[in-house]
Amino acid sequence: MFVSLRTTFLVIAALTASSVAPAKVNPAAEPLIAEGSNAIPAAVAAIPIPAEVASDLLNAPEANLPTASANAEADDDVAPGASLSEAVAQLASTEAGSRELECLAGAIYFESKSESLQGQLAVGHVIANRAASGRFPSSYCGVVYQRSQFSFVRGKSMPPIPRASRDWKEAVAIAKIVDRELRPSPVGKALFFHARRVSPGWRLTRVATLGNHVFYR
Repeated sequence: MFVSLRTTFLVIAALTASSVAPAKVNPAAEPLIAEGSNAIPAAVAAIPIPAEVASDLLNAPEANLPTASANAEADDDVAPGASLSEAVAQLASTEAGSRELECLAGAIYFESKSESLQGQLAVGHVIANRAASGRFPSSYCGVVYQRSQFSFVRGKSMPPIPRASRDWKEAVAIAKIVDRELRPSPVGKALFFHARRVSPGWRLTRVATLGNHVFYR
């Protein structure tokens, strides 16, 4: 059968057009969507998802995975039955996590960093007892910065703290333990304390002597 030369060229052109080749950018070409138009070409139009399918997607197991913050809180949990030293080792940190805990940890650090963990716990509970008593400011920072209460306070600030030190990390841990009520107060509801080396002559009920401090309520 005779095939014309023109037909042969048309067949070759059709076969070539069906193959995949990289697109070439032509600055003069018309845009896919005309400028100023919000119309979406039918080829990429959004397809509505049935309500039951959307519900299944939202309730998929992946959507209920705990967030990073939730995991961080879980990692910060102290195992039931852990000793005070174990709890301190787990909660020790250079960062208190909030301004209130910063104030509480600061008071523990400056008033009792040379004390045992139990002695530091006692000082921390005195701050917490004051905040809950109704007789003092109702926040840790309010208690710590109340005028003429703590000698380490200078106006509205504390001296610099070496945050990489073991003493500071322990103070942060004790502050968290007090705030979360993970350990009972070793000095009950004491609201006052002083160093054993002084005798202020307070007319208060003496509660306990622990380390280098005497506690009263």
